[in-house]
Amino acid sequence: MGLIYKIALPLPLRRLFDYLPPPESTHPLSRGMRVKVPFGKRELIGIILGYSDTPSVPALQLKTISEIVDNEAFFPTSLCDFIEKVAQYYHCPIGEAAFTGTPLAIRQGKSCVKPIPHSPLIFQPSPLALNDHQATALQAICEKSDFSTFLLDGITGSGKTEVYLQATEFFLKQNKQILILVPEISLTGQTLERFIHRFGEGMMLYHSRLSPKKRHETWLKIRENQAAVIIGTRSALFLPFINLGLIVIYEEHDAAFKQQEGVRYSARDSGILRGKMMNCPVVLGSATPSFETLFNVKIAKYHSLSLPKRATNIQLPEVTLLDVRHKKLMGGLSTPLLKSIEEHCQHGQVLLFINRRGFSPTFMCYACHWMARCKHCDARLTYHPQKNALLCHHCGYQSRVPQGCPDCQAAELHPVGQGTQRIESVLQERFPALKMIRIDSDATRKKGELEKRLQAARNNEAPLLIGTQMLAKGHHFPHLSLVAIVDADGGLFSVDFRAVERMAQLIIQVAGRAGRVHQAGKVLIQSFYPEHPLLKMILQQDYGKFAEKLLLDRQQCSLPPYSHLALVRAYAKDQPLPQQLLEEARVALSASHHAISILGPVSAPMLKRQGKYHYQLLLQSPHRKCLHSALSYLTSFLETSKLSKRVRWSLDVDPLEMF
Repeated sequence: MGLIYKIALPLPLRRLFDYLPPPESTHPLSRGMRVKVPFGKRELIGIILGYSDTPSVPALQLKTISEIVDNEAFFPTSLCDFIEKVAQYYHCPIGEAAFTGTPLAIRQGKSCVKPIPHSPLIFQPSPLALNDHQATALQAICEKSDFSTFLLDGITGSGKTEVYLQATEFFLKQNKQILILVPEISLTGQTLERFIHRFGEGMMLYHSRLSPKKRHETWLKIRENQAAVIIGTRSALFLPFINLGLIVIYEEHDAAFKQQEGVRYSARDSGILRGKMMNCPVVLGSATPSFETLFNVKIAKYHSLSLPKRATNIQLPEVTLLDVRHKKLMGGLSTPLLKSIEEHCQHGQVLLFINRRGFSPTFMCYACHWMARCKHCDARLTYHPQKNALLCHHCGYQSRVPQGCPDCQAAELHPVGQGTQRIESVLQERFPALKMIRIDSDATRKKGELEKRLQAARNNEAPLLIGTQMLAKGHHFPHLSLVAIVDADGGLFSVDFRAVERMAQLIIQVAGRAGRVHQAGKVLIQSFYPEHPLLKMILQQDYGKFAEKLLLDRQQCSLPPYSHLALVRAYAKDQPLPQQLLEEARVALSASHHAISILGPVSAPMLKRQGKYHYQLLLQSPHRKCLHSALSYLTSFLETSKLSKRVRWSLDVDPLEMF
């Protein structure tokens, strides 16, 4: 029979598929080649990942490869190995992992022309002298020519980017490729600008908002080793690097590094895996490292490099807590805050942060307490005045604003709570002469609008910035003198055990935007719970002590990083079905795997979402190996269950979101 080829296909099935070589083939096909194969009534493009002498299905069922797309291995062996490891760890369909982030033309099997070489790199000398801490960190990174993981733990404004730039220069001079991962597309423009200033136009971007043609060109240039520095988001991790010498992960704590649909991988953790497999150093940078990373430093798995001082020698901003209990607020803004805004806008720039877009999170009748709710989700509708509509931020459902209360027929309804649009409206009324820039997902939907607004903010074209967490992630606004956090209480009472960690990271990161260049900044934080002990700990700006305290709590409760989690989510239009499927899975797991704890099934925090009912099952174990053994059994059970034909389900290993 000869060789049987094991092919990864873009299907939601956790296996490779067996195919015979085409009759005209005279030489064995290479691992990593693309081929076209029949599958049912259609033909699919797949990737050869292995070989076998014996088929996994009866020989009569074997089909033949219909077309060889490439004359040689198109996916490098190192990328094929990485794809297999990711699929194995996250228990996801290997075909979906194989095509993660791959340009459309490559997924379609189109012929690939060799790209035109990119602009040559230059090496502009740094105008900045490194301080002792930066120099020590740089030396430690550059001394490592093989795999090692570093945490560059530097306070906001400590000059982490300068260390990245000089490390990049060191490895470029060794003819290596460098991957710079950032958590959000909004950070790629600023990062690209800094690298172009140092190394010329030879930098390349890779993220989902690039045109298909540009993504295709970048993919090919990296494969041909014609691109040396790549700045990208999560999917850039799956590029076909030939000679990778350094991986830098900006803001490694950011939850945006975790993919929440499809292949639910962590780009931070997978980035460390990629570095290990390509034998190159990995640098994780943050002013507020994740607790998992701090734990790995504690057990000496990662090396810690500290930058405890700002590179400009400007002091950290002064932080003041504004007690807004029993105070009259103007659209959520207190009188002291409004006075500070007026003062700072005269000579600097002000950022108002509220992590909620829209005008108001709900519309309410004061007479009977009716609230506008989504008909498809267990969620309130958000008021958007520009559209004069109520929108659901979970499913996109849109409704007109009712003229009166649908329940009691009261004449007036009232917006309750604040969002970015309401804050903007209040400030426009209070300061009509001030130019403002609002940055949230509503204001930046148009192509190019996000970078346009960020550039205007950096150039101090408006004294007043209003935004969500899109503005909290590593942005550099040199003229910013005041940062105001409108509502700091969100994470204090959440059921999510990670909520306080995230709240601390967000507050410290937002506060760190202030006073980075010209003068010491000021931070004002409004709170209805100013005496809360956790909030007081955060305000001390000693993130290390704060993390140490909460890590002890996690250890006592056997929560990550002292245990390992996996979350199975199931949903269907018929409410009993997902709960029934997960209950069957729980019973089967309980009988076969005793070293794991199983919690649930329970309804998701939002039971009804997008017209479907959601349930989940949480698996926990102090031993990663035991958990993965259970997950291998579980995925096989769920794929063969009769109920799985009527219920959609997904598996999330190391989940960050418990919804």
